[in-house]
Parts: sequence; C-alpha cells; structure tokens
Amino acid sequence: MRETAPVRGHLPDENPGFVGRRTELERISAALAEHRLVTVTGVGGVGKTRLALRAAHRVAERFPDGAWWTDLTPLDGDRLLVALVADSVDLADHTPGMASTALCRRLADDHLLLLLDSCEHLTEPCARLVSELLAAAPGLTVLATSRRPLGVAGERIVALDPLPPAGRDALELLRRAAGEDFPAAGPAGEICVRLEGIPLALELAAAQIRLQGAEAVRDQLGTRLDTPPGARFDLLAHTERVWPSRHQTLRAAIGWSHELCAPLERLLWARLSVFRGPFDLASATAVCAGGPLTRATLPDALDGLVRSSVVRPPDARGRHRMLDTIRAYGATWLERTGETGTVADRHAAHFRGLARRADTEWLGARQLRWYRSVDAHHTDLRTALDRLLRTDPDAALDLVGSVAFAWSCRGRLREARDGLEQSLLLSGARGRARARALWALGVTLVLQGEFGPAQDVSERCAREARYTEYEEALEERADDPGQGPYAEAGRPRPGDLTLDAAALAGLLALTTGRPMAAFVVVDHVLDAVPGGPADSAARLRCGLVRVFALTGLGRLAEARERALALRVLCEELDEHWTRTALQYQLALTGLLEGDPAAAAGHARGMLEGTRRLGASLGVALGLDVLATALAAAGDGERAADVSGTGEAYWRSTGQPRRGLPGLRALREKYTDTARATIGEPAYEEIFVRALTGLPQDGLDRALRSSSQS
Repeated sequence: MRETAPVRGHLPDENPGFVGRRTELERISAALAEHRLVTVTGVGGVGKTRLALRAAHRVAERFPDGAWWTDLTPLDGDRLLVALVADSVDLADHTPGMASTALCRRLADDHLLLLLDSCEHLTEPCARLVSELLAAAPGLTVLATSRRPLGVAGERIVALDPLPPAGRDALELLRRAAGEDFPAAGPAGEICVRLEGIPLALELAAAQIRLQGAEAVRDQLGTRLDTPPGARFDLLAHTERVWPSRHQTLRAAIGWSHELCAPLERLLWARLSVFRGPFDLASATAVCAGGPLTRATLPDALDGLVRSSVVRPPDARGRHRMLDTIRAYGATWLERTGETGTVADRHAAHFRGLARRADTEWLGARQLRWYRSVDAHHTDLRTALDRLLRTDPDAALDLVGSVAFAWSCRGRLREARDGLEQSLLLSGARGRARARALWALGVTLVLQGEFGPAQDVSERCAREARYTEYEEALEERADDPGQGPYAEAGRPRPGDLTLDAAALAGLLALTTGRPMAAFVVVDHVLDAVPGGPADSAARLRCGLVRVFALTGLGRLAEARERALALRVLCEELDEHWTRTALQYQLALTGLLEGDPAAAAGHARGMLEGTRRLGASLGVALGLDVLATALAAAGDGERAADVSGTGEAYWRSTGQPRRGLPGLRALREKYTDTARATIGEPAYEEIFVRALTGLPQDGLDRALRSSSQS
C-alpha cells in the first residue's frame, strides 16, 4: 500500500510482503534530499527493487512533477534504452532527431524523481544517459538500482546488505511468505541464518515450507549449504560481480529449489527464460510445449513453479512473470540443454503469429482487443523482432509491418521507425510485407513531422504496391486464365495495397496543407477499386482521408454527410480507431459551420476514444478542438482549463502544438476571444494551473465540461 496520497507520475504498487529496512529507508530518503543521483547496490535477490520502490513512494510528494519508474530488465542492449525511459515518463515522442534530445527537453523544466531499476546489464549506457539528463534537467533526481555503481560524478551509493540473518526482520519475511507463525528459536530461525537473510532465498525457502514443513527444509538446506563451494551449482557465477560469497549462497538456494522441482517443471523453467516480459498460459504453451512437456502437462508444471515461487502468481489479466535472477538461472539451464536457439525461434514465431493475427483482425469488433494485446506483449514482440533481425530478416519485416501502426498509435514512434528501417534494410523480400512496412514507415514519419523522408517513402510504397499487385495478378491469371483481375488494357486492378499507398499520400498532403491533392489521390483510387466503404481497413482509411480533404476544401456539408455514414459503419463493425478520427473531423466541421455545441460533443467522443486507445497525440488534438469549441461558445474559463491540459499532453508528445491548418487558425482566433472575455491574468492563471496539474485530472474535467456544454 502507498504511504502517501497519489501524486503525479507512475510508480507500481509496492510488494505487500515488504519487511523491515527502516534504517535503509532513512538513508535513501536523506540521500535523495542532498544528492541528484542515488544508486542502491547489492547482490541479486537482496531486495533492491522493493526497497527503492518503497523509498520512492515515501518521498514522491517532494517532487511536484512526480515520481516515475523505469524497469530496464526487458532490454537486451542499449539501443532502445532512451525509448523505454521516454515511454516510462509518458513522453510519447513524436519528434525526429537524436533519441535523447526530446527526453532532455521533456525533463528540462520539471522537478521529478526518475527511478531506473536494474541497471547492472547496461551500466555504461545508463551512466551516459543519466549524466546527460542531469546536465539538461536541473530539477531531476535519479534513484537507480544496480548490482554495481554507475560511476557518475556526484553519485551517492547506498549499499544494501541482506537482512540480519538472526534478526526479527528475516524471520518475519519468512513467516509472511510461508503463511505460518514460526517461533524465533527452531527450524525457521536456522533457515534464516543458513540463507544469510537474503530475501529472494527466504522466499524460495518459504515456498518449500508450505509444501514440506520447516524441519524438512532446514535439513535439506543444511545438506546443500554444507557442501564444499567447489561442488555447488554455480551457473550464475559472474566474474565481474564483487560479492562472490553471498552469490554462492543465493546460487545454492536457487539450485536447491531447482532440484526440488519435478523434471517437467525444470524443463519449463528453462524454456520460460526466453520471455522477457509477462506471459500468459497461452503464450507459455505455444512457446514451451514440446517433447515430454505437452500441452496437457504444461499447466500442471506451471502451477508447480508458482507453488515454488519460481514464477509469480498470475495478475488480474492472467499474466505471470519471473524475477530476472531466476530467469537468468533458467537461461543457463536452457543453454546446457542445447535448446536456446530452438526455443528462441519458437518464441519469435509465436509472436510473429500474434502480430499477423492482430493485423488481420484490425478491422472489426476485435480491434480494441488486439490493440491492447499488442501493447501488453510489447516487450516480447520487441524481443522476437530482435531475434528475427538476426536470423530471418524477411520474417522480421513481416512482424514489424504487422504491429508498427499500432505502435505508432500508442506513441512508440521511435521503436516503430527503428524496427521498420532495420527490417527494410536487411530484408530483400518484395511483395505485401514490404509494401505494408513502407506504408507503416510513411505514417510514422508523417507523425514525426519528417515530411521530406515521408514523401520518398510514400512514393516507394506506391511503387511496391503496383509491383506486388501486378505480380499477384500474373499468378492468378496463370492459375485461372479466365478469372485474372485484368482491365481491358491488360493491367491488374488496384487493391488494398494501392488503397493504403493512396491513404499515405493523402495523409501527407493533408498535413502539409494540400487538401486538393489529398482528395484527388484518394478519390481516384476509391473509384478504381471495387467494393464497399468498410470492405477493408485500407479502404476505410482512404474514406477517412477523403472526408478530411473535403473539410479542408470547404465542402463541409458533403464532408459531414460522408463522415456520419462512415461512423455508422464503424459502429456496426465496433471499429474504434477510424471512428475516433471521424469524431475529430466532425468536431472540426462543427467549428467551421459555427456550431460550437456540436463541435464540443464530437470532441468529447474523440477524447473518449483516444483515451481507450492510449493515444496521447490524439488526446492532445482532441483537447485543442474542445478548447476551441468552448472558447467559441463564450466559456473562457473552461476553455483556458482545457487548453492548459492540452498543452500538458502536447508536451508529452515532445513537440509543439500542431494539427490541421484550419484548426490552427480557429484556435488562435477563439483563444484571443476567450482571453479578452475573462481577462488575460485570469486566463493565464487557469491555463497554468491546468498545465501543472495532473493531466488525467484535467482530461476528466474536460470530458465533464463538454458534457455540460
């Protein structure tokens, strides 16, 4: 439970089994008051993460701009370090340029605490990033956990020892974990001493106490830990670590837990080590089943690992996870069995399949479910992509092309662009996968404001679409000469790839102020491709671009009519993304037609949709429309409040306000009106209060204000 009221930022809930550490908490709290970088060091399993998290919760109120947590364990290298940190502080970075520039700009004026958890495998990259951030952001304080110091100038190190083995805290932790009230004298106390008070070792022992009793566990540990060090299981030995004796104890405790597992549980433990993020039973079965570990026997093996505290119990969404130390142990066993490559390939194939299903079912009632699934499995999709970039670039192109649009909607533009550009460079594949990846890259570049590169990619996407559809037409005609999709001139009719290429070209034209060009390109293709408006996601996207183009051309009645018709189709399909974008267009149309009340209602619909999708750029755009509508209606106070909240969301995207040219002009006009209505000082006071408050609270107020207008 939190010890303070909720504040701005994001910290995970604390471990309810936290015990003791009062002195260490005071030391960290005092260090954070005097030093801008505090690093908690200690052996694996000693409790660095839970202590740092408890300390962050205690001091969070000191930081007006919040306390934010970044878990670095999913990273297998430093290539996405900045992107992960940016995402953790709600920077959905839509800007081009150096990766750290937008992050430095995001933090420059803030007074916040950044908790970087598990830095040991990225010590040097973390040190460089922390140095850069501290130099750029005078109000930033960093709390890091690592098995060794970062080595940054001014770093304050708090070395964390295990709990006193013979003290009451170690015994209390064992009691809570085992669910039994042991006396201080007896087997439980001896277990604490034998395991040297290391929290992770005590939790593993507690799991066995629940199964066998304290006396049996004490006796087994005695046998294990009395073995000469040279004969102990030492696969987790790392020569660069500086606490060898305690690692021997922890290795022995983990090895002992491993020995007590049934053979199928040990095999599952090893195979599960390929997951870098949370996993559910379905994913575990798809990746880990094989040989004696069948689909029928795997659930029982997983339950056994949960009972042994090797795997954490499922969360509310049915997802399990392993602590990094235990995962690393399983990885060494997987390597010994010779299955590392095989299981990694199976993992990559599974998540490639998940990506393809998400792309295939994007249009329709399962869209939101797949969107959230892609988000929930983001870490392992990245892991699969990295594997395929090394082993099968063509498959990597297929995977990233399937999920990059969802990543971009979620604000992960850097990751989408990085994966797409690498895959396109390494893969020589032609056809649908390449055309789809080029389309996704073009959308990403447009959202980043990189219009020159986006133009080049748009042209490449159109060429690839024509090539692919021509080749597919030749194959179809060869199979059935009488049914090939040829026009009279012998050319294949364009299909979904051409539609998406046109939608990309239209999007680029709209964002660069050329609505006529946007209208011409999509209207021509929509006329050329047979089918209804909701026959495919690509066709629906073209219809959306056409609606915005009509709005930009001033053909408002036609734009509204088409938008309402498309919205009905989206509602019938239970399609969310296009429906949300249509609400934005209808709000803009309402403003242009002088109906601010209608505009506010549609803006509310857009904000509700973008909140469901977790799209910070969409929220920022929607708040701009709503603020403009409120100002146009003469409600200057609520307009100032919504506009301040919008500015906070724009800052979270790492870029200045932008949007369609027509909206920018209206916003400037009616903002001046609102300032004049309530007075400049009052407007600024309300605006700044909203800007510096909790963005989510501001969004809630905005939705309430629109429903009342």
